[in-house]
Amino acid sequence: MENVTQTLIDFATTYGLKVLGAILILIIGRIVAGWARKLVVRLMKKSAVDKAIQGFVRGLVYYLIIIFTWIAVLNKFGVETASLVAVLGMAGFAVGFALQGSLSNFAAGIMLLIFRPFKIGDYVDIAGTSGTVKDLQLFVTIMNTPDNIRIIVPNGQVFGSIIKNYSAENTRRVDLVVGIGYGSDIKKAEKVMRDIVTADSRVLKDPEPQIAVAELADSSVNFVLRPWVKKEDYWAVKFDVTEKIKERFDAEGIEIPFPQMVMHKGEA
Repeated sequence: MENVTQTLIDFATTYGLKVLGAILILIIGRIVAGWARKLVVRLMKKSAVDKAIQGFVRGLVYYLIIIFTWIAVLNKFGVETASLVAVLGMAGFAVGFALQGSLSNFAAGIMLLIFRPFKIGDYVDIAGTSGTVKDLQLFVTIMNTPDNIRIIVPNGQVFGSIIKNYSAENTRRVDLVVGIGYGSDIKKAEKVMRDIVTADSRVLKDPEPQIAVAELADSSVNFVLRPWVKKEDYWAVKFDVTEKIKERFDAEGIEIPFPQMVMHKGEA
């Protein structure tokens, strides 16, 4: 009995302080991990970081601190952690090499969520493909084309290409090219077009619409008509102004030329 008691005393003396130290490390680690998680979330909210990236970074920070906490606990009991860290590092390298394409898309997704070149609902052109952004995930960006076709683009291609965001600014310029015949009065045609855009309440006064002769083409005198509108009015104004120009030109006797083919009868 005395031997058992002595053994317990020796064990408590040898490992008691280590166990208490390990428990203290675990408690402190969990407190620090929770505090760091809340701090990261608070900083990202102030920076208006997307909620998806908030959740990812919050979990990443928390579990990294917990992992280092457990490594410290193992080290407290004399476990050789250097070799363990090396093994984990090699395993991580091997997994990363095998999944380098997915990791590239993942990293690009993080960058898109941080820099936010577009948001859900924006109409964008990415690498020549246009559509409305429906979802921005960590690995892919999901868009719908104007004819409602779903397109899924890997984030690596999105972040590595030129992005045109048509919804980023509040205003857009409508670019129209209007051709009239050489026999028509260009001053009259210019006045008709100016009357049309001036009468449209959706056309902005500032910047002022631009109307100018741009080209003396083979069969027509070509005007450029460039009114500015709010982005949500772009297509409606483009279609309405085009229709009104045709109607007014017909009423005013202004010719809109069209391609013609003249056939000459050869001599017998």
